[in-house]
Parts: sequence; C-alpha cells; structure tokens
Amino acid sequence: MTKLSGMQKQVLALYRGFLRAARSKAPEDRRRIESIVSAEFRRNSKSIDKKNFIYIEYLLRRGNKQIDQIKDPDTQGISDLNLSPTTKQNP
Repeated sequence: MTKLSGMQKQVLALYRGFLRAARSKAPEDRRRIESIVSAEFRRNSKSIDKKNFIYIEYLLRRGNKQIDQIKDPDTQGISDLNLSPTTKQNP
C-alpha cells in the first residue's frame, strides 16, 4: 500500500468531515448531502489535475467552510451547484 501525501490526507479528512456533519441532519437531508458530496468528490477526482495544488488547496478551504455551514443547526441541507468556467466572448 502506498503512503498518502499530506494533501491526500487532507482531502480524505474533508470527505470524512462532510459525512460526519451529515449525520446531524434528518435522514432524507443526510442522504442528499452524502449523495452530493460523493458525486462532487468523484467528479473532482477525475477532472482536476492532481498536480494543481493551488486549486486543490482552494477546494479544501471552500470545503471546510461548507462543513461549518452544514454543522449549523439551522442548515437543513446543501444544494448541488455546478460551477463551470465561463468563456469570455469578444463583441
């Protein structure tokens, strides 16, 4: 088994953090959160270059902020937000 890098450990800790935060929600909200988180992590693992450390660090910071929001008792769930880069069109 290969050793994980520090960043890989952070990503796995973030994923586990999302799953733990989801446990505090209602069952249907929990399933939705788990589904969105799983899909997002899977999509990012395939679409992001593993050497793009700056972007991965940005996603880690963003993910930690989202976990804090999910942990808030007033938050009932999360929405699936698909952000794709926009292309600038010249007039």
